[in-house]
Amino acid sequence: MIAAGCEPWEDAEVLSVMGLVEPLKVLPRLLRLRRTLAKRWIESPPDVFVGIDAPDFNLGLESRLKARGIPTAHYVSPSVWAWRQGRIKKIREAADCVLCILPFEKRFYDEHGVPAEFVGHPKADKAPEHASTADARRKLGMDPDASVVAVLPGSRGSEVSRLGPAFATAAAILREGRPSLRFVTPVATPKLRSMIETELENAGVSAAFMLLDGQSEDAMAAADVVLLASGTAALESALLCKPTVAAYQISPISMAIVRAFKLSKLHHYTLPNLLTETALVPEFIQEDATPEALANAVDRLLSSPEQAAAVRERFATLRSELALDADQRAADAVLSLAK
Repeated sequence: MIAAGCEPWEDAEVLSVMGLVEPLKVLPRLLRLRRTLAKRWIESPPDVFVGIDAPDFNLGLESRLKARGIPTAHYVSPSVWAWRQGRIKKIREAADCVLCILPFEKRFYDEHGVPAEFVGHPKADKAPEHASTADARRKLGMDPDASVVAVLPGSRGSEVSRLGPAFATAAAILREGRPSLRFVTPVATPKLRSMIETELENAGVSAAFMLLDGQSEDAMAAADVVLLASGTAALESALLCKPTVAAYQISPISMAIVRAFKLSKLHHYTLPNLLTETALVPEFIQEDATPEALANAVDRLLSSPEQAAAVRERFATLRSELALDADQRAADAVLSLAK
């Protein structure tokens, strides 16, 4: 967006907070930021305001702007179909149009009388039709004949601190049975590198890992199996047609609240499993995300070429279902609001 001419007013990372309790720590700052932005845009109204994701922040901002007659679009639907469905009223009040990236989301909004457009998934448009494992390994200087697991513990410090030790220990367990197994980890941001290096050293597997600065697509393309923190990366892995194992953890307090009040209506947390007829990604939630469970799931995929091939075939079809030129369709929807 900056390269396209947008002027940054604040680092987007300020909004990268997960869970129910964790945002409370930064709430005063976020509220001040939202008030500042609302004042700025009300005084100098744009033709359209587009809130991208971050619903707990953007929907409140959109509501204020829409009340002043500014057209609003919300790009990337909140997971209201999965949990806290009462938010649908807030979304209706905030957005003139919701731009959905998953096919079943538009049906949900249609049922609740909220204008919505399914634009397709931008990740699917950008995913290569045929990701060459050999080419990716040559690019990274990896042994073309080795067994390789890509390990992605997350892009946030909170994710890496929770899942990183379990992932590193799982790698150690896998190496016991497969001494030649290699691992590659794309480090999402520079500040995470030292944390990841410490976790690998503690597990005794540093020598088996290649750490990259970013390059998540290259890392996953080079792998036979991907072990990752459930999130957008899981869909990226599926779009590259990679057998995948996922883990998901939030703070114990947040999970206790979700379970006590039955806030989640999902049977699966990993996005590819919500888009296919049967769950193809083994997923391990909260206390189930043990090193032993993760290692066993990865080992099963490495040991079963037939299962891995079936997963790759279904994921190839999924890509075609989601690759609809999302950028153009989203731009058309926004421009129609401007008119």
